[in-house]
Amino acid sequence: MYLRNAWYVAAWNHEVADGPRQIKVLGEKIVTFRNSRGEPVALADSCPHRKLPLSRGRVQGDTIECGYHGLTFDCSGACVRVPGQDTIPARASVRAYPVVQRYGMVWIWMGDPALADPDTIFEVAHYDDPAWGINRGDAMDFDCNYLLITDNLLDPSHVAWVHQSSFGNAACEEEPLAVDASDTGVTVSRWMYDVEVAPFYRKLVPFEGNCDRKQHYEVRFPSHAYIKAVFTPAGTGGDESKLTEGRFFQMDSYNFMTPVDEKTTRYYWFQVRNVRPDDTEISQYMSASVEFAFNEDRDILVEVQKNMDETAATRQVDIAIDAGPLLFRRRLAKRIAAEGQGGASGNTQVA
Repeated sequence: MYLRNAWYVAAWNHEVADGPRQIKVLGEKIVTFRNSRGEPVALADSCPHRKLPLSRGRVQGDTIECGYHGLTFDCSGACVRVPGQDTIPARASVRAYPVVQRYGMVWIWMGDPALADPDTIFEVAHYDDPAWGINRGDAMDFDCNYLLITDNLLDPSHVAWVHQSSFGNAACEEEPLAVDASDTGVTVSRWMYDVEVAPFYRKLVPFEGNCDRKQHYEVRFPSHAYIKAVFTPAGTGGDESKLTEGRFFQMDSYNFMTPVDEKTTRYYWFQVRNVRPDDTEISQYMSASVEFAFNEDRDILVEVQKNMDETAATRQVDIAIDAGPLLFRRRLAKRIAAEGQGGASGNTQVA
């Protein structure tokens, strides 16, 4: 069901505090806190004695103490104290998960710790570039399987119907998509020529009139998406290398879907843009508008999940726009299967 040898977003940085907090990733309960140096720690949230969640205990410097009988564990998960006895049982330890802070988020590795390479964390271009603005919002909970969200993010055409007042317009209905696959994921993309600027983007584009619009939707294994929107004056699109600085708008949207369990997903997101980097009003407008659109997606996907559960015996019909989502699902399933058969990592190359 899940690719475990992979980095997932566990929380925003500010959500991991000095005290213990329980999160759930891939169906596993995890306690997070910060050590005496302010570094994030993630341990299995279950004392091996009587299974009280350690998140019900207390953090004391570089250790966490169970709130039931005082067993104490260090940041590696080793038990360092059992009140009332000198010896520590050999099995008195809890799993420690590798964690890394990057892009304002805490990332967690759910598989073999020996394979946890921080250099493989999703790269975000322009994150610290002063020429690019940034906006973000709170994490969102979706009551649906994470693959329904990856389906949605590999389907640019849905914006014509789901996001008519924001990202979409009639131009998004018919233009065919190019589908490309790589070792890291699947991309669907297209240019649309001489079309109206969609409502959300009208405040952002640095030109008047119709536009040429690029939609680039890329989802990487296991469940991370990079969505690039490019708007340039009509007649100037088609080759991004020739776009004129100051005459086009680009928004890069980063979307990180963390499966909580089979029917719940935690959605982290932010955007960077190449215009008006210091404009707080524009950042607030973008965050509010994007969150509104994501709520439109959530409303649709929650209903899809419910109806899929209720009509599981009925076969679904696939159409042309499903090529990208279906390809992603097939390739991810092969990676999960290879991992279960002893494959080295989530980056196992399969056709």
